Amino acid sequence: MKRDKLNSTNSLVGEIKTLIEQSKNQVVVAVNSTMTMLYWQIGKRIKFEILNNSRADYGEKIVQSLAAQLEIEYGKGFSRRNLFNMMKLAETFPDKKIFESLIRQFSWTHFLAIIPIEDPLKKMFYIEMCKVEKWSVRTLRERINSLLYERTAISKKPEETIKNDLQLLKEANQITPDLVFRDPYFLDFLGLKDTFSEKDLEMAIVAELQRFISELGNDFAFLARQKRLMIDGRDYYLDLLFYHRRLKCLVVIDLKIGEFDAAFKGEMELYLGYLEKYEIVEGENPPIGLILCTGKNPEHIELLQLHRSNIKIADYFTILPSKEILLDRLHKAIAIAQNQISEIK
Repeated sequence: MKRDKLNSTNSLVGEIKTLIEQSKNQVVVAVNSTMTMLYWQIGKRIKFEILNNSRADYGEKIVQSLAAQLEIEYGKGFSRRNLFNMMKLAETFPDKKIFESLIRQFSWTHFLAIIPIEDPLKKMFYIEMCKVEKWSVRTLRERINSLLYERTAISKKPEETIKNDLQLLKEANQITPDLVFRDPYFLDFLGLKDTFSEKDLEMAIVAELQRFISELGNDFAFLARQKRLMIDGRDYYLDLLFYHRRLKCLVVIDLKIGEFDAAFKGEMELYLGYLEKYEIVEGENPPIGLILCTGKNPEHIELLQLHRSNIKIADYFTILPSKEILLDRLHKAIAIAQNQISEIK
């Protein structure tokens, strides 16, 4: 009898603790939303109602004067720098209804990471992906610093396609493969140096599976390593097999040491054909293949017309180049892709 009462008391304590934690979390969210809306209102008032496109030197004097007075009474949160951030926030999100929907999901520090981005499509990409994958502020900053947008296939598409895909994600929560797959992938966390084999690469990925999935994207789920397929009495093995929750499809990852070769396409087509015939279940989409190699050979890829297939090719880096070199390379890749699209038209 005493034991039953003790268990009942423990259960009640657990339930009350849960209620307290939930309430605390709700208070934090409410305080954050109220504070962020206050910052937006202050920024709007200064930017559009007081300064109203005044000269830059006049604006600087006004903000400096406001900061000097507000900091004394309300602290460093109202410094000159933060007042300019508030103005930038109101300028970036002029529509109050849209902004109100965002503050339910983003903290003030999320907005501080987003507002410096000038390109509207790039900004929209980070906002929508952050919402879908529920990134923390730290993750958002890491994604921006790792040039995720420039590495994602969507950045190499026409502007109208980018807008449509992001709008589809925003309104219908539907994601396209171009928003999922990247090029290149950063595998520096594997700790591989100079010379290594495909087996070494695969073992290192499995050992660091959580970090590898973080680089792939949150919706990837690991299914198998070296999955055996028997075709015409011969054994074939898939390096890595994943499932993508939002795309609703199997994803085969084939790991290669060296540059892309035309023969890799045939291998992947065989794997995808097998999976489509024997493995996918009702409601799933056709499988996608991702070939990771250390050199893409773009003319091979163009002639093989891989852009019309479910096969993706991407480079990977086990040692990262400098950000400047990488950015230059990505911008060139985007320009080449857009030129090819123009030629097709």
